Amino acid sequence: MTGQDGDAPHPAAGAADRTPAARVLTDAAALAALPEAPPGALWKLAEPGRQLDANVVRLPPSARVAPHTEPDLDVLLLVLAGAGTLLGTGDPRGLRAGELVWLPHGAVRGIEAGPDGLTYLTTHRRRPGLTIRRAPGAGPTGDAGDAKDAEDAAG
Repeated sequence: MTGQDGDAPHPAAGAADRTPAARVLTDAAALAALPEAPPGALWKLAEPGRQLDANVVRLPPSARVAPHTEPDLDVLLLVLAGAGTLLGTGDPRGLRAGELVWLPHGAVRGIEAGPDGLTYLTTHRRRPGLTIRRAPGAGPTGDAGDAKDAEDAAG
């Protein structure tokens, strides 16, 4: 779902004018209210030149994102609909629509959806793309190069 205002460049904007413009990207409330929303990412920020990653994610009833540690990125998580449980190193904590959660880098984090499922928005600094680095001592052909993994942005 995308917003109607700002989908196309302003008619007066010339080809040389590449100034970014604020615009509506989606209606998160409408996404969260979809009665038969499929599990997974319902929306993903994909604008060129962005500095952020963001996703609206739907977890079906009792589904979970297993506890894990993100060493590099802080994540903001906004519960849009449903309820669930925030999992981590401490006691599990209930989550409900409207709550904004900070998941600091280095913290153990996981989520379990409640009986009605859970829809949430995550946002964090954009991860760099996959990069190829040469292994120490590799020749000019790069046969011994290794790839640096880039984790998915789902948070």
